[in-house]
Formats: sequence, structure tokens, C-alpha cells
Amino acid sequence: MREAQPFAAHFVDIQSPRAEEVVQEHLRDAGMITLSGFTSRSVLRDFAARIMDITPHRDSAPDGLTTIRDTRRHTHLAGYGGFGNGELAPHTERSGVPEPPRLMLLVCGTPAYAGGDCLLTDGRAVYTDIAARRREAIIALSRPRTAFFGGGDGHPTQVFTQHPDERVSIRLRQDGLARFSPTVQIYLPYLRTALTTYQIRLPLGAGQGYLIDNQRWLHAREAFTGSRLCWRALGEPLFPLPAGFAPASRDATTTTSVVVP
Repeated sequence: MREAQPFAAHFVDIQSPRAEEVVQEHLRDAGMITLSGFTSRSVLRDFAARIMDITPHRDSAPDGLTTIRDTRRHTHLAGYGGFGNGELAPHTERSGVPEPPRLMLLVCGTPAYAGGDCLLTDGRAVYTDIAARRREAIIALSRPRTAFFGGGDGHPTQVFTQHPDERVSIRLRQDGLARFSPTVQIYLPYLRTALTTYQIRLPLGAGQGYLIDNQRWLHAREAFTGSRLCWRALGEPLFPLPAGFAPASRDATTTTSVVVP
């Protein structure tokens, strides 16, 4: 685990006159911010509409938001882990569609009685670490169509996608709807070690939340007890946002010059 006080380190005051401008700056720089002051679902909906074009999907309500809670009906259904009370492994939201939503905003309405902390991992740190230690792993994990995420209507893809401008994005899931090529499977232990190494814990109180770039950050959750309730908005930014992330150091890792066969 890294970063002892991540909430304070990434905090943006949504009441500030420059709130939207600061949100944009922080997302371009770090890909993640923390927020507070969400006293109701409607406050969350209004803020989300200021920064993103909200994307409706399978689990969202008519207002475009999704209520995340233990329904006690979805525990053993693949792809519905968020609606139970178990642990969730680091993943990309909606990894099984061709174009996952770029932004994810999650706000806590009611904290769990015990557990339920959010766990976030910066894909940039993971990519840089693996590239420095196992360059062949980065090549394998970046090879097109070496992973398949989702059910029968899922999407063939790869963990790391290298864009023409040398930026990189990450896409991952690790549940029963994730399949990997044998050429990738041997490198998954390195990936999982890096995910744990760079994971930060983010306990959320009522009205607190986080906003992440879904091409850069992976999110996870601890198991919990009690009536934990969160709201989630997914969507596309209403401002320019470069794809993924720029690898940390070309000289240190040589990652930006990797050529994927």
C-alpha cells in the first residue's frame, strides 16, 4: 500500500469558483481526485453533469446513476460483484465493451459498518514498475487481442494499449469473465504484484467520493458488513483529456519505445 493520506492529497473543493477548471487540471495530471460535500443523490447528479456526458448502461437508473449496494441477489453472478458485499479485485469499469466510459465518479452515501474501503491503483505506476523489471512482460501484456473481457458479447483486447502519441492506457478485469492468452498468463503474477504494491486505500465517509480516469486508474473494494450504499456516475468528459497516461520515464524504462509485434 502507498500514500498514507490519499484523500487529502488529491482533494478538490467542489464549492470553489474554479472547481471545474481544477478538476480538469488534476485529471490531466494525476488522473484522480477526491471530493466531498455530496449531501444527496441530486447533488451528485448535478456535479457529474457539469463535468461529463453521463452514460446510461445496464445497471443505471433513469437519471443515469447506479446505486451500488449489497442486493443479496447477485452474490454468485459473474459480472455483478459490485452488488454483493465481497472483495472486488482491481479492474476497469465496463472493461468488456469496446469503449469503456472515460470517467468514473463514485460517492459514498452510507459507509459500511466494517470494511468496504475503496482501493485504487495507478496504472501508470504499475506500467512503469513492470517495464523496469520485466520488459518482456510489458511487450506480452501490450500485444493485441491477448485478453477477452466480458461474456458472450464481450471484447477482445489487451491489458496495456499503446497509442500513436506514445501514451498508454490500461484495461483489466480479474473475475470469471476474464480470459487471457497463454502467452500472457505467465506474466500475470508480475502484474498482480505491482497492482498490490501501488494500491492506495481510500476510506470514504458519507458524502465523500472520488473521480478517476478509467483509462489510467483501476479500482477495487474490500469486503464489508453492514448497509454500505454508494452512487456511481460513468461518462465522457466535457473537456479535452489525452488518452491514458504518459509513461513515467523513457530513459529509465524504455517503455515508450516498445514495439508490439
